[in-house]
Amino acid sequence: MSELLSVQGLTVTPANNPGKKLVNNVSFTLQSGKTTCIVGESGSGKSLTALSVMGLLATSLNRTSGSIQFQGNEITHLSNDALSRIRGKQIGMIFQEPMTSLNPVLTVGFQIGESLTVHLGLKGDALKAKIAALLEQVGIPPERANAYPDELSGGQRQRVMIAMSIACEPKMLIADEPTTALDVTVQAQILALLDELKTRMNMGMLFITHDFGVVADIADDVLVMFRGEVVEAGSVDEVLFKPQHPYTKALLDCVPDAEGKKQLKPIDYSWLEAA
Repeated sequence: MSELLSVQGLTVTPANNPGKKLVNNVSFTLQSGKTTCIVGESGSGKSLTALSVMGLLATSLNRTSGSIQFQGNEITHLSNDALSRIRGKQIGMIFQEPMTSLNPVLTVGFQIGESLTVHLGLKGDALKAKIAALLEQVGIPPERANAYPDELSGGQRQRVMIAMSIACEPKMLIADEPTTALDVTVQAQILALLDELKTRMNMGMLFITHDFGVVADIADDVLVMFRGEVVEAGSVDEVLFKPQHPYTKALLDCVPDAEGKKQLKPIDYSWLEAA
């Protein structure tokens, strides 16, 4: 097992307000073949952390400090062209809402094939065969390559996004809440597919979520973020069964049990006053 990603001291601020830290001094590592989950409420800085790794921050935001090393190489100083050669080929990403990520006027087969042509130079019959194989790999009939995104179900669109993200067999996959809009049955299928692909391809997976049920299913390590900072980090067993931070404990109190007998509690922020 090798260290795939190392993020140290990452800080992100608005370009017009550098004193406001949207992500503050975040550090973590990711190993090949392992899944690290970043968990927290909306606005906690989870997606900004992932976008920083990909070099996809909006122009209104700045990474003001921190080191990001991928396979031992610093990537924060790379040009956008150099990062583009890494994105899609060595690091894949699944975005949260496939309908805003997929082009509605292009077939899903064409969209899967773009990265294969750009990064691997595939064309013609070789390209068609690879697209068909990728669709089969994610459980979609190859003939659906000619379908448009609005002709597919939500689960199928998410599977297309997964096919796009693994097309070039990346070393690392970033999944930004990929199951949020799906029903529980489809969510379970997607999570099982991602876990199977991760194991088979020995990928490292950085998984962004607000759902501790998802964390329990797929995580090896967990980071809990609150207001842009990591408030707790550890193995999945440590964080779920021996939480140390009051915010982590409060989040876990919001998780229902399978029998529906647990009394859910609103998040208690009183610990902030004592912090």
